[in-house]
Amino acid sequence: MSDEKKEELVTVYVDDREVQVPPGTNMIEAAAKIGVEVPHYCYHPKLSVVGNCRMCMVEMGMPQKDRGTGQPVLDDEGHQKTMWLPKPAIACSTVAMPGLRIRTDSELARSCQKGVMEFLLVNHPLDCPICDQAGECRLQEFATDYGRGYSRFVEEKNVKPKRTVLGPRVILDDERCILCSRCIRFCQEVPEDDVLGFVDRGSYTTLTCYPGKRLENNYSLNTVDICPVGALTSTDFRFQMRVWFLKETHSICTESSVGANTLVGSREGTIHRITPRRNDEVNDTWMADSGRELYKQVEARNRLLRSTVDGAETGDPERAVEATADLLRGGKRIAFVGSGRCSVEEQFLFKKLAEQVGAQSTALVSRVAEGDGLLISADRNPNVRGALTTGLIDELPRHELTGLAAGIDKGEIDTVVAYNEDLTAAGITEEQLDKVTVIYLGTHANKTSDRAQVVLPTLTVFEKNGSFINQQFRLQKFLQAVPGPAGVPDDLRTLAGLLAGNGLSIPPGIDEVWEELSESVDAFKGLLFMKIPATGILLDVPPGLRRLPYAEGKTLHYESAGEGAVTV
Repeated sequence: MSDEKKEELVTVYVDDREVQVPPGTNMIEAAAKIGVEVPHYCYHPKLSVVGNCRMCMVEMGMPQKDRGTGQPVLDDEGHQKTMWLPKPAIACSTVAMPGLRIRTDSELARSCQKGVMEFLLVNHPLDCPICDQAGECRLQEFATDYGRGYSRFVEEKNVKPKRTVLGPRVILDDERCILCSRCIRFCQEVPEDDVLGFVDRGSYTTLTCYPGKRLENNYSLNTVDICPVGALTSTDFRFQMRVWFLKETHSICTESSVGANTLVGSREGTIHRITPRRNDEVNDTWMADSGRELYKQVEARNRLLRSTVDGAETGDPERAVEATADLLRGGKRIAFVGSGRCSVEEQFLFKKLAEQVGAQSTALVSRVAEGDGLLISADRNPNVRGALTTGLIDELPRHELTGLAAGIDKGEIDTVVAYNEDLTAAGITEEQLDKVTVIYLGTHANKTSDRAQVVLPTLTVFEKNGSFINQQFRLQKFLQAVPGPAGVPDDLRTLAGLLAGNGLSIPPGIDEVWEELSESVDAFKGLLFMKIPATGILLDVPPGLRRLPYAEGKTLHYESAGEGAVTV
């Protein structure tokens, strides 16, 4: 650390241990820097501080100074004395000041923690065995670590409403609520949808929606994520699976070019939920509700599970790859259509294949819809920047494949290779598809796959390893959460087989592909898949493009790139 940066830090003391933190840091975060836990409920690092749970009370002291002279008061050994406050203070709203001291494990602090826990459990139901939050409940954990271990309360508990529907995706069990107000502040401060509040007083205080309103914004499930107890539950996940059975895998949301970091919770090959993963540079700790449902595509009814050649299913994927390689040989006039939903590695091999067979053109289809200004951008492809960086395309993608349509009509194209794109949704008519040989690689059936001479099923983002480049030009990797369907090979293996059938050998493993990438693409020099950090790595922005923070604006503007092109 440079001397200049050291001067910017403030020195405080937590349990007599020196900690250096930036000015403005609260004492919960300061203590966390040295591994000291200050229990808390209402505090959340991405929300405003209200200090209403009182769980984070600590002893606080400041360097003692003489009131008359302002000089430090020293003890017999020459050390400055500490003036300890007679009453505890809450760590969440106590900001670091030079010389500030706190005690988190003193008799006073422990007594306060036990008292607060006792009050929180006065009316809390003892229904942990049936509560969705069991296994990740802060009330359970802190009751064990900081509670008395027994109850002195003998009166009847106050019963509050259960199974209250706040919105289409969130259900409230109000008797579990500890009134931390995290959900209220989230709605006010992040989606700016002020819909929740408390009514009544004392033991009867209840969380509810304002009259005539519902919790139905597209970020509502974040309230479930940040609820420290089991008061708010997801309609989709409620009573489906115990969280301690879930394997959590790092992944990336493919809903748009924002690239929100996620955790995919699965058990025995089945995905049960998707939750946000903290990355302060991309999505803080949030994600959109709509992105949480993308795992349902894994078991969708139109999922492609078998290769087909001339309309006949084949149980041997290698036979379909050989048939495709044969179709790509012989000097045919071929057009390649890639996808902004494919990974960097897949786009790289797809580009290699297009070059190897002498494709006349390569294109990418844009997906554009109104963004929300938060974590859904107008560019609904997660990896357009990957296609630009790898060289799969050298210009911005357009809404419709007008050039390809014209080439088909003029008889200049014999074969079209479509990768995860329904060409009929990009301006190619079914009649035009009937004029050419169509090879389709993709996860789900559509009008293009219905007319393809060869169909090669591929894997979803949850069933493979790979990487995307988001709108910040941040390279981020995702990991395989569940196995792919039996008989469906990894995309890299399929593409490597097609390359091998056309005279170019590239090993299909992701590490081997990255060795090729780091040698072939300047932006990836020195990088390997295993070296990509969990929070991603910023790449240089190619000339003529720009780095977008979060989901900048609600719409994309096309003037700079021509009508119909996606501005990145």
